[in-house]
Amino acid sequence: MNRWKLNLAVLFFGQFFVMAGMSMVTPFLPYYLQEDLGVTDTHQVALWTSFIFSANFVTSFIFQPIWGKVADKRGRKLMLLRSGFGMSVCIGMMGFATSPWMLLFLRMLNGTISGFNPAAVSLLSTTVPRERMGFALGILQSGGVAGTILGPLMGGMMAEWVGYRQIFYITGSFLFLASLLALLFVKDNFDAAKAAKAPQISIIKGFLELTKIPQLPALYSVTILIQFALLSVMPLISLFVQELHGQGAMLAFYAGLVTSVTGFSNMAASPILGRLGDKIGSERILLLCLIGASLTTIPQAFVTHVWQLLAARFLFGMFMGGLLPSVNALIRKYTPDGMEGRAYSFNTSALSIGNLTGPIIGGTLSGLIHIQGIFILSACLFALNAVWVKKTLSRPAKRGEATP
Repeated sequence: MNRWKLNLAVLFFGQFFVMAGMSMVTPFLPYYLQEDLGVTDTHQVALWTSFIFSANFVTSFIFQPIWGKVADKRGRKLMLLRSGFGMSVCIGMMGFATSPWMLLFLRMLNGTISGFNPAAVSLLSTTVPRERMGFALGILQSGGVAGTILGPLMGGMMAEWVGYRQIFYITGSFLFLASLLALLFVKDNFDAAKAAKAPQISIIKGFLELTKIPQLPALYSVTILIQFALLSVMPLISLFVQELHGQGAMLAFYAGLVTSVTGFSNMAASPILGRLGDKIGSERILLLCLIGASLTTIPQAFVTHVWQLLAARFLFGMFMGGLLPSVNALIRKYTPDGMEGRAYSFNTSALSIGNLTGPIIGGTLSGLIHIQGIFILSACLFALNAVWVKKTLSRPAKRGEATP
């Protein structure tokens, strides 16, 4: 097997276990607080759940650029292993939590040492042949999406079988196994001697240097928008399904199906669109998917039956599947050699911004414009972003900027 294919196979499973582990806690977190950590007041449970869920994204946003700089200096595989083994221990420790404060601290610590995703993308992007970049990053994206989809399902099932605390031990073990496979089989082409000779610049200066390349801020904005569009409506989907279906049999099933269908179509479309991007250019795929995401978001605001919402969300997920792989491929294309780790870490920080702002803004606006208005708002943002991407990515690079 070619070395890059072996890297891809190992990192695919690593991404799956990392994202599954991160999302596995979602279904039972309120119950864990109630039954194991002694929080009984309903309002307090809601507050602690929100804080604990968001804590990971806050510290991740702060620390990802730091780890990105270290990756450019010390190697991407080292950051991969630091994150993988560190998170396996941290998540395992969550099973020993005795108070909400301890769980909150461990979630913040987990966000601090996280970084498996940007390290994996950065490592893969420097080992895959350029003509296979879109396909490889699409496969890697599928692993993360599969973990995000199946994580809550696996967490809910295991909660019934083994209890809440044991899930953290099992998840930590899976992450440890994925990190061990990366240690044994993933190879990085990092040139330590070349990195040592490269001038060292601060994180802020590195960010300012990267933002001088106009294509990169446009790509970071796409990443924020992707997560915002996904998560701004996520807390409201179940209520919208209830509004369409009414109280009755199969309500929970339909709500879960509508929530998951976007991930399934995303997972299926990512490798296909990535391979197509290798043939016709990732810029075209990115622009096509932004326009498609805008057009498929609009019908979601006007559906009158659950099956219509299900079909629209499925089509929406297909176009979403081409966005992140295209963004990652283009970040590598426009990033100067030796700054890949920082470029992808800043993109992960952008991801965290979308994760934080999406549910907050969506929940706030829902009382004013309802979920239908949020769908329309997301569609408009996709369309505006498509115009900006078209303008910036078609702009010729000036001297000093990265060239295709």
